[in-house]
Amino acid sequence: MNKALLTICNIKVGTYDVDFAGHVSNISYIRWLEDMRLQLFDSFFPLSNFINKGLVPVIASTKIDYKKPIRLFESPIGYMWIESLGAASIKISAYILVDSVITTQASHVAVFIDQSNGKPVKVPQEIVKAFINYKPIPGPIFF
Repeated sequence: MNKALLTICNIKVGTYDVDFAGHVSNISYIRWLEDMRLQLFDSFFPLSNFINKGLVPVIASTKIDYKKPIRLFESPIGYMWIESLGAASIKISAYILVDSVITTQASHVAVFIDQSNGKPVKVPQEIVKAFINYKPIPGPIFF
């Protein structure tokens, strides 16, 4: 049984991540969130298992709140978890911290699509069962 469907990622800020204003570009955050999602799924629900069943996860929406800029040579740490489930959707939340300060809050809504017809399906049972067996993360106080 999982205590939390949580992944923690060390993030490397590359020179290509920094824009002309001297801080990390918005597009880099999207890439980091994708890397964190892949790690989250690899840790708990390998994507290959879903793809072999003809199911693919798709991001339906992304929300990012930039609280403080991240700069070159800083060492961000990303925290991502499954926050809630709907019948056919998953809310995935994330924080990115630098020196224990939340710099970024983000969330995704994801759905699974049946590859044979392109239509959304119910959240796969292995995700539902795992979600039932963990305690939701109570926001920033878990740091």
